[in-house]
Amino acid sequence: MSPFSLCILAIVALSLLGLPIGHAMIGGSILYLFLAGLDMGTVAEQLLNGMYTSYILLAVPLFILSAEIMNSGSMTERLLAFCNALVGRFRGGLAQVNVVQSIIFAGMSGSAIADAAGTGKMMQKMMTAGGRYPPSFAAALTAASAVIGPIIPPSIPVVIYSLVSDASIGYLFLAGIVPGLLMGLAQMGIIATVARRRNFPVEEPVPLRKIPGITLRAFPALMMPVVLLGGIYSGVTTPTEAAAIAAAYAFLISALLYRTASWAGTYRSLLASARTTASIGMLIAGALVFNYVVTVENIPRAVSATLEAYDLSPTTFLLVVNVLLLVLGCLLEGTTILLIVVPVLIPTAQLLGVDLVHFGILCVVNIMLGLITPPYGLLLFIMTNIAQVSLRELVREVTPFLISMLVVLALITFVPDLVLFLPRLFGYQG
Repeated sequence: MSPFSLCILAIVALSLLGLPIGHAMIGGSILYLFLAGLDMGTVAEQLLNGMYTSYILLAVPLFILSAEIMNSGSMTERLLAFCNALVGRFRGGLAQVNVVQSIIFAGMSGSAIADAAGTGKMMQKMMTAGGRYPPSFAAALTAASAVIGPIIPPSIPVVIYSLVSDASIGYLFLAGIVPGLLMGLAQMGIIATVARRRNFPVEEPVPLRKIPGITLRAFPALMMPVVLLGGIYSGVTTPTEAAAIAAAYAFLISALLYRTASWAGTYRSLLASARTTASIGMLIAGALVFNYVVTVENIPRAVSATLEAYDLSPTTFLLVVNVLLLVLGCLLEGTTILLIVVPVLIPTAQLLGVDLVHFGILCVVNIMLGLITPPYGLLLFIMTNIAQVSLRELVREVTPFLISMLVVLALITFVPDLVLFLPRLFGYQG
């Protein structure tokens, strides 16, 4: 067998034995360098060069920290109250709140799994309290709405795509807004239809006189995305600096204005952020080393040549990529796909004239949908544990939401202007 084949087998075997995928990729890459007679010190060189020269990677832990601080204070509760005031009065109102809070919290976290395990878990309890909604429906909606977070900025997957493609992170953030909102509207349409058919409850409407007060209490938290994105698009800050400002803003609002931050809560937020960051960091480190192996083997060029031989049009290529990433999204963690698979596809996309900002959003949307695609979507397994429902029930309830989002995916695939409209409005020339 070739050194590359043994490298892949080693990575798969180590992963199946329970080793984290980042460590497995480093181990498999060291084996490849040894078998190929290359300098094994290249592993350390690639790891250090990749991690220490990528300033944009600093945005990842800062986005995670800002979300953790929000969840430890009362910002989450105030935002949920605001969402309830907006849409809670309609039939199936609490389900609509679940989607709206995901859209709003998209500006805070940037991670689908963090949204599902954080505010999503809270919404699951609220929806099932008193038997108002079936647990399987609440779990399916929570999983489906959580995928909106990494599409609307800020987005950790978009930051990682920017790292591997050199596409502008600012324009990528802008490009994700319309697709994310379309997915939210599609989910709300499904809820409205199902709520009438299954006679879901109507929440007690919030009196109009109370709405200004609720909005005022939530206003500082609602301003966080404005602070974050305003700094980036005004040119005052880089995305990494904006992420640092967002984390500081979340802490200052919790500590000084809401007075809900405590030393113990802040310590827990820092600890949780450090753990998540270390996990993502090891994955990126492993991918950087493995990408060197892929480059040595000329895999991107070979894939590009193979696809070129089929004489694919740009649209056909994007359809092939959609199917490939949807399938891989069921089986692999999203960051792994972005770091290993997507860089192999980028040269072909460039050769065919596919806009890299449009391509990046399609990749992220596909990977997020893979999280809720049966039978192996990661979010499905997370929600079966949180909600204590069977996978079969969850799959049945999530299918209408998945179909509606696949329709949105088809729209943004065939109508690139839906993705590129906002970036072009801000000067993007692509």
